[in-house]
Amino acid sequence: MILLDTHSAIWLALSPERLSRSARGAIEGNVPAGLALSVQSLFEVAWLIVRRRILPNEPLDKFVHSLQSRFTIYPLTSTIALAAARLPATFPSDPFDRIIAATAIVERISLVTADQSIRRSRSLSTIW
Repeated sequence: MILLDTHSAIWLALSPERLSRSARGAIEGNVPAGLALSVQSLFEVAWLIVRRRILPNEPLDKFVHSLQSRFTIYPLTSTIALAAARLPATFPSDPFDRIIAATAIVERISLVTADQSIRRSRSLSTIW
C-alpha cells in the first residue's frame, strides 16, 4: 500500500507523464488494491476544480467519485490529527500537507510526492 499526495493523484488521473519514473513504478507495483488517498485529498481536488485550477474532462462529482473508487480512502482520525500536529516545526506548515503526511506515518506506508519540502523533511518515507 502507498499513499498518493494530492498532486500525484491528479497527475495520475490527468497527466501521468508528470509522474517520475520511480513514482510510476511504485504505483504500477501497487495496483489494483494498494493505492490510497487521505480524505483531505478529495477535498483538495474538489476545491481545485471549483476554483478552476484543474480542469478535468468530466463534472466535479463524477471526477471526485472516480478518484474515490480507485483508492482506499483514509479518514482523518484523532491519531492522524495528533501526528500531524506533532510533526517538527521544520515540516511544511500547510495543514493539508501535514495531515496527508501524518496519514502515511500512522498507516506506516510511503507517500508518493514531488513536494521537495516534504521529501527534504525526512519525517516519513517518500517516493519520487
